[in-house]
Amino acid sequence: MNKLLRPLLIAASLFWLISPAAYSHCQIPCGIYDDHAKVKEMLQDVATARKAISQIQNLTGKSDPQSNNQLVRWVMNKEQHAQNIIATISDYFLTQRVKAKQKDYSERLIRHHSVIVSAMKVKQNADIKYVDELEKAVKALADYYPEHKH
Repeated sequence: MNKLLRPLLIAASLFWLISPAAYSHCQIPCGIYDDHAKVKEMLQDVATARKAISQIQNLTGKSDPQSNNQLVRWVMNKEQHAQNIIATISDYFLTQRVKAKQKDYSERLIRHHSVIVSAMKVKQNADIKYVDELEKAVKALADYYPEHKH
């Protein structure tokens, strides 16, 4: 193998391996943030969890293999989207955007924690009321992260 090509292949392989970890946004002081987009992303996860619970309810009681397969897939989907929200709050907002020096720090912590707890309840249950609570909790963060007009 060409001596110049080998390091490039190694570098490309390493980048490919670490790129999924960098998706949620880096934790270095790069200054590139779009908090409003993150809130919208969480609301999309909420909508997906809502759809999943609806499908779970529709498939419950059916015993054919295809229905069972789809039921499992919808449960896994609900779990993943609720987990996405938990990760966004903990890995993005709580580590980078909620600061102890903010005047309303305690209130912000309470609201962000409420999102995590609500997402956990969505993971544990198949009742739309928990999705409603999660959506309300995520929307309660929107005032902190308005859309930037350029």
